[in-house]
Amino acid sequence: MSVTDGATDGATLTEEPDWAAPLAPGPLDATVVLPGSKSLTNRYLVLAALASDRSRLRAPLRSRDTLLMADALRALGVRIDDVAPEGESGSGGVGAVGGVLDWVVTPPETLSGDVTVDCGLAGTVMRFLPAVAALADGPVRLDGDPQARVRPMGPVTDALRALGVEVDDHDGHLPVTVHGRGRVPGGSVTMDASASSQFISALLLAGARYDEGVTVHHDGKPVPSEPHILMTVETLRDAGAIVDDSEPDTWRVEPSEINALDVSVEPDLSNAGPFVAAALVVGGTVRVPGWPQHTTQAGDLLREILDTMGADVRLDRSGLTVVGSGELVGIDIDLHDAAELTPTVAALAALASTPTWIRGVAHIRGHETDRLAALTAELGRVGSHVTETDDGLRISPAPLHGGRFRTYHDHRMATAGAIIGLRVPGVHVEDIDTTRKTLPDFVGLWQGMLDGSRPVVLTR
Repeated sequence: MSVTDGATDGATLTEEPDWAAPLAPGPLDATVVLPGSKSLTNRYLVLAALASDRSRLRAPLRSRDTLLMADALRALGVRIDDVAPEGESGSGGVGAVGGVLDWVVTPPETLSGDVTVDCGLAGTVMRFLPAVAALADGPVRLDGDPQARVRPMGPVTDALRALGVEVDDHDGHLPVTVHGRGRVPGGSVTMDASASSQFISALLLAGARYDEGVTVHHDGKPVPSEPHILMTVETLRDAGAIVDDSEPDTWRVEPSEINALDVSVEPDLSNAGPFVAAALVVGGTVRVPGWPQHTTQAGDLLREILDTMGADVRLDRSGLTVVGSGELVGIDIDLHDAAELTPTVAALAALASTPTWIRGVAHIRGHETDRLAALTAELGRVGSHVTETDDGLRISPAPLHGGRFRTYHDHRMATAGAIIGLRVPGVHVEDIDTTRKTLPDFVGLWQGMLDGSRPVVLTR
């Protein structure tokens, strides 16, 4: 079987054998330079596509999810060019900042319709693009990987219909066709976003270009991952949009132009999780340069988590430094607002000396896979005692052993298996290439971290 992975610019990949997760040879001494945030890169791309002038995104992430977003916007008529960082020259995707070229984004006068968009398994693409496609001058068809067709889309498609957009879907799932007419009346809409904060972000990102703007009311259980909505609000404000989020569960974006952006993309803090966790698992020091002092990324919660589980964590102007002894203890934590960290925390918990309770993450049953069921199965497969609860997991200490760690096409399941493999011989991770969803070269970065003290720098 072969697959096409956007992280390879359309190259065809042959399915690889399971990856033998490497054991750590001893305490670490590594500097890991991580690429940019997926969440920020894709938000910036959407806003740049809708802006009034040309934008520049500095050191964006180039992974499957962001390349899918870029290709989707190109299909809609947006020009996205690779440009060397200022003061540098280069080609082929290599530049000075983390080895990545900048993107210069030139929006069209009108977004093109009568196109088909591949969403892959990217939630930000499949949820954000319908609200953008409504502004196109014809139908836009969206589809993705087979697993994407089971991820919920109904709150977005129903909301667009309420705002005056004609949308066809398959019982609230992909494939979806948005019949763009070049403009959207906009107005006020109520939705249940308890399954994903992306439903709200989707409408907010495009809403400034709607005739009446957009007001989104949430009516349902608490919205998960609210830091991601704050991230959306702040990126909109960076682009000059007027956003009112002063009322609980209500967000208002006024109709206006979107200003061009010139922004540097922060390192992806959730992707940093496995690397900084490694210092706790096997001892030693891992440094991540460029960790922001202030951020809306949910991954910043890692600092508190690692500290509670036994690491020495320090943030200063040079970045984040995590020092561990190889001994770690369990934690009782609500990850409702940072649920993407669940696989990393669960893998740490399986190696801890005391029990762990992870709460508030029922909604991750609808992520790339049912992450609660997947973690229960795969951690159990290597000997961990895991109980799935209504809204999370309980993980108790148990001797671990090697085995096949299945990933279910989920990048964070793959990195969870890598964490276990640092201390447990014989862990073989299925489909490690799924990490290309958000990290183009996870295996190279991981091995470089284990090789010693030399800096590990992403070059593609």
